[in-house]
Amino acid sequence: MPTLPPMSIITPDPGADEERRRGLRRMRTVAVSLLVFAAIVYAATLDRDGAWGFVNAGAEASMVGAIADWFAVTALFKHPLGIPIPHTALIPKRKDELGKSLEEFVGENFLQEDIIRERVVAAAISQRVGDWLSDPANARRVVDEVSEVAAIALGKIRDEHIADLVTEAFVPRFREEPIAPLLGTLLTELVSDDLHHGVVDLALEELHRWLVHNGDTFIDVLAERAPWWAPPRLNEAVTQRLHLEAIRWVADIRDNPDHHAREALDSMLRQLAHDLLTDAATQDRAERFKDRLLDHPQVVTTAISLWKAMRSALLSSMRDREGAVRKRLLVELKAFADLIASDAALRSKLDKAAADVAVFTVSRYGAELTAVITHTIERWDGKEAARKIELHVGRDLQFIRINGTIVGGLVGVLIHTISLVVH
Repeated sequence: MPTLPPMSIITPDPGADEERRRGLRRMRTVAVSLLVFAAIVYAATLDRDGAWGFVNAGAEASMVGAIADWFAVTALFKHPLGIPIPHTALIPKRKDELGKSLEEFVGENFLQEDIIRERVVAAAISQRVGDWLSDPANARRVVDEVSEVAAIALGKIRDEHIADLVTEAFVPRFREEPIAPLLGTLLTELVSDDLHHGVVDLALEELHRWLVHNGDTFIDVLAERAPWWAPPRLNEAVTQRLHLEAIRWVADIRDNPDHHAREALDSMLRQLAHDLLTDAATQDRAERFKDRLLDHPQVVTTAISLWKAMRSALLSSMRDREGAVRKRLLVELKAFADLIASDAALRSKLDKAAADVAVFTVSRYGAELTAVITHTIERWDGKEAARKIELHVGRDLQFIRINGTIVGGLVGVLIHTISLVVH
């Protein structure tokens, strides 16, 4: 992997950094003031006996503690007094190692399956989602956002995209897939379950209605095909009779579920289904018909027309805040929120599913996620990284210097007391 050039640390909030900088300066001033105060006291009480001896010993130890802790804190970020003492300026020198250690620490202590699963389940995500969606304003917001995104996505799909999809994906796939077994199996299931009867009933009802209301058209069509030599009155009588018989015949088939014509249709469909599954000649004819259909240029045109109609209807409904699509989405969201609120078992399943997704994501991509820490720190400039880190934690580190000054003074007094007692 090529080495990337150092990059500057992005400061998301300069105002916050400036506030941290002021706080760091204040704490540094306090720590230095204590050191200066200890030095003044030490100088003022030098070579004095009695109670002043205790004060002098405490001041001396305070200076030692303050200077030692100043050195320790400063050595983290830079060389004290600019002197390149070994094992100082640790962060600029060893930031890559620190980044790697931080990566391992996060991976070993945070991205573990038990921890993630426990936290996701404890978060009660499904309950929170249900409560949030139960607010009509939030549900409307979700529907509006989904509708806007879907409308934009639909608007980006062009006719040539649909044409390419049909010609390059669907048509080659349909050519490879034998159609006869599929049609035969589908037709067998339809006939065995009598699912086609509904279609037959609808067709007969519509045919009967058309014959009743379009008698003149029916008679004219038959009259055009009558022999030229037949008398007009005879043609008229015959065609009218045929019209009446056609109406009666269709009505009889429509009203009688056991009509022989229905039985003949069922028998024909069963035989066709059987031939599609077993007869090579029928299968060959079905494949040739499929190829002719796929080769027809109208296939692409029809697909585009259907897509345009569907897209237009969807766009119109989604852009209308009171459209059918948005109303349906609102109804479904409300039903989903109510179901979550009332079904504890469902909430448990959803939370478990969320935990499974989180665990899978971490197990699959956790190494890449934690590696971001190392890669990012490796690209930081060492001195700038040290300044940035000091800006965030330096104020708290100044308390080490202050405590060192105070504790050092107390220890100095204690040591001076012990030395007097011993002597």
